[in-house]
Amino acid sequence: MEDKRNIQIIEWEHLDKKKFYVFGVAMTMMIRVSVYPFTLIRTRLQVQKGKSLYHGTFDAFIKILRADGVTGLYRGFLVNTFTLISGQCYVTTYELTRKFVADYSQSNTVKSLVAGGSASLVAQSITVPIDVVSQHLMMQRKGERMGRFQVRGSPEGRGVVAFGQTKDIIRQILRADGLRGFYRGYVASLLTYIPNSAVWWPFYHFYAAVVSPSLPEQISYLCPKECPHIVFQAVSGPLAAATASVLTNPMDVIRTRVQVEGKSSIILTFRQLMAEEGPWGLMKGLSARIISATPSSIVVVVGYESLKKLSLRPELVDSRHW
Repeated sequence: MEDKRNIQIIEWEHLDKKKFYVFGVAMTMMIRVSVYPFTLIRTRLQVQKGKSLYHGTFDAFIKILRADGVTGLYRGFLVNTFTLISGQCYVTTYELTRKFVADYSQSNTVKSLVAGGSASLVAQSITVPIDVVSQHLMMQRKGERMGRFQVRGSPEGRGVVAFGQTKDIIRQILRADGLRGFYRGYVASLLTYIPNSAVWWPFYHFYAAVVSPSLPEQISYLCPKECPHIVFQAVSGPLAAATASVLTNPMDVIRTRVQVEGKSSIILTFRQLMAEEGPWGLMKGLSARIISATPSSIVVVVGYESLKKLSLRPELVDSRHW
């Protein structure tokens, strides 16, 4: 019987590009809808001083739900959907870079590391302005603001439609910081997401046993030979996400504060955070980040691998197995 533990990676040249992009947009939207509330919670936890408003992820979830209802968990979501563009740029850059690096190295770790970092660089250049606006919208609370800007309207936030709030925030950013305000925290974002992406992909392939199937501790070699690939991949994704989250969360906290509080220096922000909250302040929002990363990683991995399988060129369909 065929050993299904030897996973074959579907590369860029194996794909039907039209199918890949159509299915990819739909998949990305479903992921964003499912994890956005925890992205909002993580952002608020990272910005608040100490535990002035929320005592943790679950506490924040309950309080936001009680105060603002379900819609409160989706503040800034419509703006955030524009990151679908950067998402497609990310996967395209990732796959094309893997193909390019393959001419110089056959190491899957090297290909994943370089491609992941390069894809994040391209994606963040598009995402940061969208993130800046959506994060300020996330900070809008009934009766009180958490960030630098407050949308106009009633204290409860009623009477101002979603895109009206967006335009108001954009005007305030332009008035306060000019066009540069939309790229506030850009360097911090690169220092967060390039390492995160560069680490995620190698760890994902490592856990899935694509890199070195001879290593017995890897997931695929703890499972029966007949176990489907998708099971290895669904478990490997969250493990890789948790690993990357722990390693990069300190920079993510600093990035969020720089963007939301209008800080101009990564070093000064770091020093202030350490002075106010000590080393544990660098781990703020980690549980919310892992909680949001776990389901999204499962969906991303299962969806992305399924997407690539569905997007295979017709003549290659029978040459790949699950």
